[in-house]
Amino acid sequence: MRDFFGRIGENCAFVFSGVARLSGLLGEVISVIFRSFTQKKTIKAKHIFHQMVLMGVDSAGIICLVGISVGMVLALQSAYQLKQMGAEIYTGALVSVSVTRELGPLIASIVLAGRVGARLAAELGTMKVQEEVDALTTMGLNPIQYLVVPRCLSLVMVLPCLTVIADVMAILGGFLIGITGIGINPYLYLAKSFDPLVLKDIYSGLGKSGIFAMVVALVSCHQGLSVEGGAEGVGKATTQAVVISIVLIIVVDCLATAVLYYALPA
Repeated sequence: MRDFFGRIGENCAFVFSGVARLSGLLGEVISVIFRSFTQKKTIKAKHIFHQMVLMGVDSAGIICLVGISVGMVLALQSAYQLKQMGAEIYTGALVSVSVTRELGPLIASIVLAGRVGARLAAELGTMKVQEEVDALTTMGLNPIQYLVVPRCLSLVMVLPCLTVIADVMAILGGFLIGITGIGINPYLYLAKSFDPLVLKDIYSGLGKSGIFAMVVALVSCHQGLSVEGGAEGVGKATTQAVVISIVLIIVVDCLATAVLYYALPA
C-alpha cells in the first residue's frame, strides 16, 4: 500500500514539475515576443515562414485525407441512429456543428502533434546532443529566441488554417455520404448543415486550435531541449513529446469547452 501511494505521489510530483517547466518556457517565449516589438531583428521573419511551410503546406494533404474520412464516418454513424427516429435529414447539422466545435481542432492538432511535434523534438534533440544549442549559448545567443520562438509562432499561425481545412473537408465528406449513401437532396442537406451554425461555434474552434498549437510547440521544444543520453535520448524525447502533447490537447480541450460553452455567455 505504501508503495502504491508512493508511486502516486511521485507521478503527481512529476506532473507538477513538468507543468512548472512548461510555464517557465512559456514565460521566456512571451518575453522574447514582447521584446521583439522594441528591438529590431529579434525574430527573423524568414525563419517563421520557413517553419510555416514545413508545418502547414506539407501537412495539408494528410489533414484533407483525415478530415474527409472523419466526416464520412461521422455522417454514416449519425444517419444510422437518426434514421430510427426518422430524422436523418439532420445528419448534416450534426456533422457541421460537431466538426466546427470539436472534431476539426482535434483532428488538426493531433495530426500535427504526431507529424510536427515529433519532428521538432527530434530536431532540437539532435542539436542538443551535437552541442549546437550549447554553441549558441557560448556565442551569447539565446536558444529560446532563435530555436523555440519561431517554431511556436509558426505553429500558432498554421494550425488554425489547417483547422479550417479539416472543417471544410469533414463537412464535404458528410455531404458526399448524405447525398449518395443516405439519399438526401443536396440543397436541403447544405441548408440543414449551415442553419444551426453560429459564429461562436467557428471562433471557439479556431481559438482552441491556437491553444493546442502552443501546447504542441512548447511540449515538443521542451522535450527536444531536455534530451540527454545520445540517440536513445532523442528517441525517448520524441515519443514523450507526441504522447504528452496528445494527452494535454484532450485535457485542455475539456477545460476550454467548459469555459466557452458554460461559463461564457453565448
